[in-house]
Amino acid sequence: MSSSEPAAAGNDPAQHWGDQRHKTVTWYDPATSAALGLTMSGLEFLRAMMDGTVPPPPISQVFDFRPVSADVGDVVFTCEPDESAYNPIGLVHGGLVCTLLDTAAACAVHTTLAAGTAYTSLEIKVNYVRPVQIVPGGTNTLTAHGWVTRPGRRAAFAEADVRDAAGRVVATASSTCLVMS
Repeated sequence: MSSSEPAAAGNDPAQHWGDQRHKTVTWYDPATSAALGLTMSGLEFLRAMMDGTVPPPPISQVFDFRPVSADVGDVVFTCEPDESAYNPIGLVHGGLVCTLLDTAAACAVHTTLAAGTAYTSLEIKVNYVRPVQIVPGGTNTLTAHGWVTRPGRRAAFAEADVRDAAGRVVATASSTCLVMS
């Protein structure tokens, strides 16, 4: 039988995989956040997201990213990964950690920008230090800290790290963001 042919009755491998799990993701229209963001400084925007007056972006709903603090050039986010973020070897996929690092570094840059100024990531360099695994029934919070190392009018530079619930660094990053008026 080729891999494109259906499994014969009784030979379905999924019958041994356990119960299928589900995750529902909901979000608000991202155009609303983007429009509001143009009217505020980056710091005002992130703080408004934290206090609930601006809806969170869809990506934060997918990965459960939450802003915890925002000051000029410095932000902290948390993430509660679940097994839906596992890769094939039973660890949290590095892409989730990379996305969390990108979020923290880029949002740190965002806090330095005036109203009407946009940014986007140009480059990110990630170093993974240790794997992330979900501990059933345990605390699995990842905390990302991002800080600006050099603000700029056309390019800005930031760094970030992600720590597990025990405070151990699991990954670090350096990032360059394009700043657009």
